[in-house]
Amino acid sequence: MGLPQVVIVGRPNVGKSSILNWLAQKRLAIVDQTAGVTRDRMSHLMCHRERYFELVDTGGIGFEDPDNLSGKIDDQITAGIDSADVILFVVDTRSGLVPLDQEVARRLRYVDVPVICVANKADEHTLDSQADEFYRLGRGKLIRTSTLQNRGRPELLDMIVERLPPEADDEVGADEPIMKVAIVGRRNVGKSTFVNTLAQAERMIVSEVPGTTRDSVDVRFELDGKSFMAIDTPGLRRTKSMSDIDFYSSHRAQRSIRRADVVLMFFDPSQRISKVDKQLCDYIAEQYKPCIFVVNKWDLYVGSMPTEKWVTYLRDTFRTMWYAPIAFVTGQTGKNVKALLNHGQMLFKQARSRLGTGELNRVVRAGLERNPPPLYENRAPKIFYATQVGLQPPTIVMFCSDPQALSEPYRRYLLGILRDHTPFSEVPIKLYLRKRQAGDQRDEIELADAGQDGVSHDAGPRDGIPQDSFPQADFPDASVAHDAVEGGQSGA
Repeated sequence: MGLPQVVIVGRPNVGKSSILNWLAQKRLAIVDQTAGVTRDRMSHLMCHRERYFELVDTGGIGFEDPDNLSGKIDDQITAGIDSADVILFVVDTRSGLVPLDQEVARRLRYVDVPVICVANKADEHTLDSQADEFYRLGRGKLIRTSTLQNRGRPELLDMIVERLPPEADDEVGADEPIMKVAIVGRRNVGKSTFVNTLAQAERMIVSEVPGTTRDSVDVRFELDGKSFMAIDTPGLRRTKSMSDIDFYSSHRAQRSIRRADVVLMFFDPSQRISKVDKQLCDYIAEQYKPCIFVVNKWDLYVGSMPTEKWVTYLRDTFRTMWYAPIAFVTGQTGKNVKALLNHGQMLFKQARSRLGTGELNRVVRAGLERNPPPLYENRAPKIFYATQVGLQPPTIVMFCSDPQALSEPYRRYLLGILRDHTPFSEVPIKLYLRKRQAGDQRDEIELADAGQDGVSHDAGPRDGIPQDSFPQADFPDASVAHDAVEGGQSGA
């Protein structure tokens, strides 16, 4: 399972960012009396009672942004709620229950995850009875907190951990879940035709008119005795030319990406890569989803255009997704479709793989010995140990002497080491760097002194990596490149 997410929601100015900083014991989010300071989601890795989870702050629900960004802020809130395993519904004890609190409660009414109502700003016990009116929101047990007086933090963390989903058995066996495949791309690249080929039935309306599919549609099918779920999504267009229907189609496409296990990003070789394609790939990377670039309708270009040309074009355009395989298929006839799905299953298994702590630390130690981190303020940074704390995406936490001492190029180098020498060669990796706590004496890396000579080693990300460690995919006439080291987005 992925790392659980605990999402903080509420109307503006109830102290959501203060709750994030207070629980994290760090000043991460800007705290100000002005409403609407928080716009994007902000996340922080937490660990309590040996359970890791991500704490996510969101913007205020119902805030009218003066810069006309209310729609985008609301998109971020919706994405946070959709991905939440536990929701902290924050209210203001001093202000009392207001209509906007009830609006937030209505929005959460059909959310199928635990919701904890956090009555914040209960700075004194005399305010406890004033918080009782929030029981009217129907969110069950209420907890009173004060970030100013440091009241209720252990109790709130205990409540969060108790409501996290149980840690699932990570072994992939006979009860392996159905793989959900989202098929995305701009208009008229052949997504619906591809789905019909998978289902071996006319499940989707196929037309040369762009925009025929206007909703995300789930289609179950079987291949070699295994069940799959294909999610056909609407083709997207540039924002300037969007109608109301296009607007909602875009939201549904993004939601389909979020709930997919593997994303097939479709391209038409007769068209140049567009801004819409880049936006979709950015969103896929933001969600840390395994992805295969699919060049469809390739039967029209076999012999006239070498596959290497499109491979180079895709690699040069999407430099942060060089780990993604590339497939050349013909959706209408089914050519290479089976190989594509088999490779999608490989990515699904990679994203659900777990690496033992000992093996993971041996990989990190070998990478550090090959290319030690450069000096920072005349001191050599040290990485003590690493551990995998989540799946889908593989989530790695490295404990070090000082996270700030490890430069961005060196973090990319570490991601490259993990990608090249672990089962995660073709999927995004979420990497966190954390400072080792004072009472933690673990040091499983034991990096030798050799090589720490004060010379900067911000060399290329593939420095010292054997070239034969890059596997090739099994597409009959497809090219697959594995030159990237970036895991979508660095979580550090």
